[in-house]
Amino acid sequence: MNGFGFDPLYLLLALPALLLVSYAQWRVQSTYNKYAEVPNGSGMSGFEVAKLLLNKEQLPTVGLEVTPGKLSDHYDPQGNILRLSPDIGQRASVAAMAVTAHEVGHALQDRDNYSWMKVRTGVVPLLKIGSTLGYLMFIAGLMVGSTWLAILGVLAFSGGAFFSLVTLPVELNASTRAMAMLESNGLLRNEEERKQANDMLRAAALTYVAGAAQALSSLLYFLFMALGAGSRRRSH
Repeated sequence: MNGFGFDPLYLLLALPALLLVSYAQWRVQSTYNKYAEVPNGSGMSGFEVAKLLLNKEQLPTVGLEVTPGKLSDHYDPQGNILRLSPDIGQRASVAAMAVTAHEVGHALQDRDNYSWMKVRTGVVPLLKIGSTLGYLMFIAGLMVGSTWLAILGVLAFSGGAFFSLVTLPVELNASTRAMAMLESNGLLRNEEERKQANDMLRAAALTYVAGAAQALSSLLYFLFMALGAGSRRRSH
C-alpha cells in the first residue's frame, strides 16, 4: 500500500465477503417477494399468528406494534415489544407467518434467559465506546508507527465483529424455535408449506452469516495494517 491509498490486500479480504453480502441480500429479498405472494394455509395474518403463538407460549406481557419499513420486523427486549412491518403484520402469507414466528422466537429467548441473547444485549453499550476510541487509537498508531497502539485500537473496535458472531446463534436458535412453534400449533398445513417457511428462514439467516464474514474480513485487514505499522514507520 502506498500511504493510505489503494491496498490490494483489502480487496483480497473484502471482496469475497462483499460478494456474499450482496448474494445474501438478493436471496432474502427474492425469497421474501416469492413467499409474500403465497397465502398460508391457516389464513392468519402476521399479527394473528403473533397473538396465537404468544398466547400458547404464555407471553401475555409482550406488546405488539406496527413498525414502518419493509422487513424491519424485530423484537425489542428492553421494551418487551414485538414490532411487525405492515406487509408482515397485515398479510396472511407464508413469509408473514415465518417472519412473525421468528420474532416470537426472540421473545421466547428473552423469557428463557437464553445465554447468547444476554451476551449480545450486554455487548451493545460497549460498541459505541469501543468503536470510537478504537479507531482513534488505530489511526494514531499508524501515524506514529506504533504497532502496539494500533493493535490495541483494533482490539477496542473488534466488538462489532464479536457482535456479528454472537448474533449467529441467536438468530439460528430463533428460527429453530419458530419452526417448532409453527409445527406444534398446526400452522404448517402440509410438507410444501413447511419447506416454504423453512426456506424463508434460511434465506434470512444467510444475511447474518454474510454480515459476520464481512465484519471478520474487515477486522483481519485492520489487524494486518496494525502489525505493519512499525515497519511502515521505519521505511520512511
